[in-house]
Amino acid sequence: MTPQTRAEKCASLMIAKDATSSGLGMRITQIAPGCATLQMAVRPDMLNGHSICHGGYIFTLADSAFAFACNTYNQLTVAQQNQITYVQSAQLGEVLVATATETSRTGRSGTYSVTIAGQEGRKIALFHGLSRTIKGQHFPEATT
Repeated sequence: MTPQTRAEKCASLMIAKDATSSGLGMRITQIAPGCATLQMAVRPDMLNGHSICHGGYIFTLADSAFAFACNTYNQLTVAQQNQITYVQSAQLGEVLVATATETSRTGRSGTYSVTIAGQEGRKIALFHGLSRTIKGQHFPEATT
């Protein structure tokens, strides 16, 4: 199995069980080993009291992209720590794009950067995540 095929299979299995990402209308637009890109449109029920996208939804989009990126190796991987910096507000109807990229992966730990962009690529938020692999695989496969 190629690394790309493995990444695609892991993403397919994960999204099928991910009620949160699916329920918020997130779509995986790109997946590769250590990388993932997800999109989500800002809906009326995602607006806060300032009529802009609630930061929790932006965080959830970033966290989902992070999760898909760090689970591309067929090793169950969870978040150990993460942080987000909001740069600009997101507006109703805007399609947000979260791009997660692996920065480092050593042993059971990984670091990932996620950029959340809005229309015309303007930066909405910057997310940094630390991952930790745990026991188990997404599907049976011999480990080397």
